[in-house]
Amino acid sequence: MIVGVGIDVVDVERFGESLARTPALRQRLFTPGEAGRPLASLAARFAAKEAVAKALGAPVGMAWHDAEVFSEESGRPYFVLRGTVLARAEQLGATSVHLSLSHDAGIASAVVVLEGGPSGTTLAK
Repeated sequence: MIVGVGIDVVDVERFGESLARTPALRQRLFTPGEAGRPLASLAARFAAKEAVAKALGAPVGMAWHDAEVFSEESGRPYFVLRGTVLARAEQLGATSVHLSLSHDAGIASAVVVLEGGPSGTTLAK
């Protein structure tokens, strides 16, 4: 059962200008493991965090670092949820999170699907 869907798009150049204009933004939005990635990858990860927020119903007080994007060896992205984000996902009955990222032609995008399932399934990878 799907319990939430979110999508977001980010203009990569504009996002880069925001990071340059406000250097502290990088540390506020991204974990140390995410922060050193190339600009297009950062923009896609920001889109992912926005998309998961939308899938969760845009909860007040969501901490950006509580939704961290990793990549498998194959390149497939996945979330590790913790804290405020994990609590809201569990409140909605989500048991898994699906993530797709893309960046091309100056646009980064992300789609998130939260799925509920049988008891005992976990959001943790």
